[in-house]
Amino acid sequence: MKIIVASTTYPFVEGGSTLFVEWLTEALKSRSHVVETLLIPFSPDYRKMLDQMLALRLLDVSEHGDRLIAVRPPSYLLRHPRKVLWFIHHHRTVYDLWGTKYQDIPPTPEGHTYRDAIIHADNIALREAEKIFSNSKVVACRLKRFNQVDARVLYPPIWAPERFRSGGSGDYMLYLSRITDHKRQLLAVEAVRHTRTPVKLVIAGAPDPEAEPYLKQIRLRVQECSLDERVTIIPRWVSDHEKIDLFAGCLAAIYMPFDEDSYGYPSLEAHHSGKAVITSTDSGGTNELIVDGENGLIPEPDPEAIARAMDQLYDDRDLARRMGAAGKERISQLGISWDTALDSLLS
Repeated sequence: MKIIVASTTYPFVEGGSTLFVEWLTEALKSRSHVVETLLIPFSPDYRKMLDQMLALRLLDVSEHGDRLIAVRPPSYLLRHPRKVLWFIHHHRTVYDLWGTKYQDIPPTPEGHTYRDAIIHADNIALREAEKIFSNSKVVACRLKRFNQVDARVLYPPIWAPERFRSGGSGDYMLYLSRITDHKRQLLAVEAVRHTRTPVKLVIAGAPDPEAEPYLKQIRLRVQECSLDERVTIIPRWVSDHEKIDLFAGCLAAIYMPFDEDSYGYPSLEAHHSGKAVITSTDSGGTNELIVDGENGLIPEPDPEAIARAMDQLYDDRDLARRMGAAGKERISQLGISWDTALDSLLS
C-alpha cells in the first residue's frame, strides 16, 4: 500500500509529535508499505494560523497514495478520499485550555473570531475522515465535547522499547520532557523542598522556544530554596543513548503535566525501563496508564503530596521495583503495540 503520513511541525523543535510521525513511518515501512512523510512547517501564532490553514486546505494530495494518515493539527485539513486521523491533540488554546492561564489567544472580539474560525475549519475536516483514532480517552472526550465526533482510542507505542533497561535504583527522580509551563517541572522542584529524605531530582529536556523565562524561573527557585545539590537541570535535547542511561539509573520517573493529551512517551519509556511513574490527579491522559499504587503513584498536584510520594519510593526501594515491573504488565494490558496500531489504521 502507498501511504502518506502527514503532520505539521515547528521547525527545529523536537518533541513527542515528531517522534510519533518518525516511528509511525518506520513501523509502516517495516510492513513493506511505501511511505511518503509529509512534514509541513506550521507556526502556532494565532495571527498566522488561518492563512496557514487555508494553505493546507489548498494543498492537493487527493490523487496520491492509497491512504492518508494525518497526525498533528491541522494536517487533517488536507484532502484525500481515504483520510484516516490519528488525532493527538487540538490546537488546545482554542479548546480545552481556553479560559485558563495557558490560553495564548486574547479573549477579545478579534480573538473570539479567530477561535470560531479555527473550530469551524476543524469541524469540516474532521467529518471528512474515514476513521478517527485518538491517542487517549481524554482526547476522544474532547473530540466528542467540542466537535461532536466519535473517535476510537488507539494508544501510541514507542519505537524499539527493547532499547530500554533497568540499571538499579538510584537516588534521583527523573523528569524528562520538553521544558514548558504546562509540563510543570517547577511543581516538582517545589516538591523537593518538602521531602524528608535526601531524594534528588533531574529535570532534562529542551525548553520550548518561548519557555526561556520559565526555565529562568525554575533555576531561580532552585537557588532561592538552596536546592543546587539536589536538583540538576539539563536544558537541552537529550540523545537516545543519554535518555536510556538516565532512565536506567533513576529511582522512578516523574511526569505530571497539566491535563496532558495522552500518557506521554516519558511514562512509557519509564515503564520499559522497569521504573514506576509519579503523576498527578489532574494530569489527564497519564491516568489512563498509571494505576495508583500499582505501577506508580498519583498524588494531588500539591508539593507536599508529591513530596510524600517521592519519599515513599525512596524509603521503599522494593515497592519502587515492583511498581516498575508492573508498568510493563500495564502496557501489555492496554494493548500498546505497533501490531495493534497498524492493524487498526490500515483495516
